Amino acid sequence: MSPGSRCAGLLAWIILCLCPPLCFGLTEAEQTVIDIHRDAAPGVVNITSITVQYNFFYQPVPREGSGSGLIIDNQGHILTNNHVIKDAHQLEVTLADGKHYKGRLVGSYPDGDIAVIQIDAPEEVLRPLPIGDSSRLQVGQTVLALGNPFGLGETLTTGVISSLGRSITGDDGYLMEGLIQTDASINPGNSGGPLLDTSGNVIGINTAILSPSGGSIGIGFAIPADLLKRIVPELIEKGYVAYPYFGLRVFPVFPALAEALGLGVDYGCLVVEVVRGGPADLYGMRGPTRKIRIGNSIFPVGGDVIVAIDDDKITDGDDFQRTVSRHWPEDEVQVKVLRDGRFLTIPVTLGETPRARRR
Repeated sequence: MSPGSRCAGLLAWIILCLCPPLCFGLTEAEQTVIDIHRDAAPGVVNITSITVQYNFFYQPVPREGSGSGLIIDNQGHILTNNHVIKDAHQLEVTLADGKHYKGRLVGSYPDGDIAVIQIDAPEEVLRPLPIGDSSRLQVGQTVLALGNPFGLGETLTTGVISSLGRSITGDDGYLMEGLIQTDASINPGNSGGPLLDTSGNVIGINTAILSPSGGSIGIGFAIPADLLKRIVPELIEKGYVAYPYFGLRVFPVFPALAEALGLGVDYGCLVVEVVRGGPADLYGMRGPTRKIRIGNSIFPVGGDVIVAIDDDKITDGDDFQRTVSRHWPEDEVQVKVLRDGRFLTIPVTLGETPRARRR
């Protein structure tokens, strides 16, 4: 080796020894991700559910499923997806330290794919994660998805918020709205794990992916934190979520009905029943006053025609149900109706749907 080569090699060795951060150090962004994972991982758990199915001979066959969850308080409450614990006969929770605890269902909200379970564990082993604010999220914001899919340790993926306010239809056929879309990989078993911002706050829980193959293709969805903060206390207190109650039945307006009644509008929902003592009745909404025949059908008519609720136009029954479902009991809504050829706006404070009437 020439003297020049030896000198160059020695210089390289000196630089490597004296300046390792320059050559192999972590970037500030990488260190942030590492710190968040270190702090949040103890609050992420694995949930194993045992369900009973029946084989061809109608014999019971236990089936095991696995998902993730996050500890939310020192009383052992754990937040997860409803589909993780659905129909479970037995629940087992594995903490990050490998300890196992029997879980019990506290409450569930199938429409939003949200559930709360609880374990009886010493407070010192519980590491609750802070629920943040999802109202100010922005597309392009960096997020971290954590999970504990098999009880073997935490998984971490990173990405960005791809879109906000997304809507998908869940496995049970419920329309889930207002979701966070992210390209952070969410794989089977990660459902129920937290989606974090770069401050380490939970901004959502991972719920579903869009994939033709079943694996992640960069289209994942999370339930936003602001909805969780509204739903979770009610699940802990009541075990269920109170649905908004109007106290009426409606029928969509169609052209032949609009013409027969001379409405002047060919959209909206005709009120065909007002429940006595319900919110619609208490606030003066009008039900049918007579019946007419159109073709082979008889329709109760003369009631109000709902054309808008707040700023949402109501074109048919689906619009009505979708708009009402975005509200909660005790919310006041402004109902725009057509009555006797005039448009009126009626303020109505929604009630709570009697449990026998729930879906």
